[in-house]
Amino acid sequence: MARAGFHPERIAVARLSGFEIHLCPHACLTRSDRASVYGIWVKASHAELDNLYSRDGVGIFLPEAVLIEALDGGLHPAMCYIPPTVGTQPADIDYLNRLIAAAREYQFPDWYLKRLDSLR
Repeated sequence: MARAGFHPERIAVARLSGFEIHLCPHACLTRSDRASVYGIWVKASHAELDNLYSRDGVGIFLPEAVLIEALDGGLHPAMCYIPPTVGTQPADIDYLNRLIAAAREYQFPDWYLKRLDSLR
C-alpha cells in the first residue's frame, strides 16, 4: 500500500473464512471450504482503490463483497479484490518476504505465518 502512496489512518487485522491464499506471482485468493486467510483491513476511497489496483504489474482483480472477522470477533462487511483466475507463475520471493514481514509485524497467527512460508 505504501508503495502506491496509500497510507490509511486505521489498520486492523482481520480474518476471511472460506478462502485460500496463493502466490502467482503475487497474492491472490480462491474459494475454499477448509481454509481462511488473514489480512489487513483498512478504510479506502474508491479513488484510492482504483489507484492501488490499476498499477503496472498488479493484474486483474475484481471487487467482491465479503464478511470479515476482526480480532475481537466482530463481523464486518468489506470489499476484497480477487482475480478471476489463478495464474501459473511462480511466487515472487521478494514480494513473499515483504508479505511475511508484514504478517509478523501485525502478529498474524503462527499457523498462518507457516502457511505463508510454505509458499516459497
